[in-house]
Amino acid sequence: MLKNFVFSSESVAEGHPDKVSDYISDSVLDACLEQDPASRVACETLVKSNTVTLAGEITTKAKLDYEAIVRQAIREIGYVNDDDVFHADTVFITNYLTSQSPDIAQGVDAKKAKGKDTDEQGAGDQGIMFGYACDETKELMPAALMFSHLIGREIARVRHAGRQAKWLRPDCKSQVSVRYEAGKLAEITAVVISTQHSADVSLKTIKDFMINKIIKKCLPKKLITKNTKFLINPTGRFVIGGPQGDAGLTGRKIIVDTYGGWGRHGGGAFSGKDPSKVDRSAAYMCRWVAKNIVAAGLATHAELQVAYAIGYPEPVSITVETFETNKVPEEVIEKAVEEVFSFKPANIVSQLKLLRPIYRGTTNYGHFGKDDLPWEQTNKAAALKKAAKKYS
Repeated sequence: MLKNFVFSSESVAEGHPDKVSDYISDSVLDACLEQDPASRVACETLVKSNTVTLAGEITTKAKLDYEAIVRQAIREIGYVNDDDVFHADTVFITNYLTSQSPDIAQGVDAKKAKGKDTDEQGAGDQGIMFGYACDETKELMPAALMFSHLIGREIARVRHAGRQAKWLRPDCKSQVSVRYEAGKLAEITAVVISTQHSADVSLKTIKDFMINKIIKKCLPKKLITKNTKFLINPTGRFVIGGPQGDAGLTGRKIIVDTYGGWGRHGGGAFSGKDPSKVDRSAAYMCRWVAKNIVAAGLATHAELQVAYAIGYPEPVSITVETFETNKVPEEVIEKAVEEVFSFKPANIVSQLKLLRPIYRGTTNYGHFGKDDLPWEQTNKAAALKKAAKKYS
């Protein structure tokens, strides 16, 4: 933790093809939950050129107009320009959604079934999930990732406002490299932005705008030095973007969605999945716990891992790692965590109130670090401190 090094993280904008897919999938999920909170949703989306393909499994009482949902999601992202091949009003939509497998359903349902050991709600799949928090930023997130998200959010805000930089188009990537000295933030060494644009704008105009109106507005002044490199549209041209330029798939930006490569990842994607899928809900739970560990002052860096078996309610393991930043023994933190939090899937859903249409707000610029999301609250910090004191 105390060495000198440079670390980089990237973010992608809502118009990136993979994020277009994520947003459509989460829009379908929210539409289901608005009408039927008990919906089981696993919606995958493929976008390419002027086509959208939906696939997966949905069991719901909701009555949905999938075409309207897809077109509205694309419209909200901003693919509405006359020069867009991928356009909200003209894309071709194919729907391959089916109902959830009854074999999976009986494992998740809170009732007895043949061969099932319990009548409690079980995990929707086996797997491992991670959560992470650190004290580098006010959001208790890794700095390079949060800086990259800040850039992406500001570019999107400017584009949607439409008052300046009217040449901006929806597809965009940002990346920030941060140098550490003795484990502490020292400077930003590089900022990379690749933003789609209209054909009539010069590269100089794009560079000047991104450096002076975006980067210097978003990033801490004290971390930008004479050595900081700004690489803006380094290919020289980015007119063809979005699904016209590249295929997009739900769940391909899991590192952008989580900790930018700083914290570990269990491999499961989030978007398009209802909270019975522990890939999503347990990862949110782990973030909530890790953030409260740091907020409670028990460690400055905390990572949590949980693991589940499909159809079984209790996690098969819970592990806390603090990277030698703990203020009390890690075994004390683990005991406090197990006393304060319940990791059963049904309890995760109830503790975080996850059966609500909140998921479109998670899709872009990270599922973590947004104050309005329930797993970002530090409302258990006091209880954790008290429990840790008892076990010390």
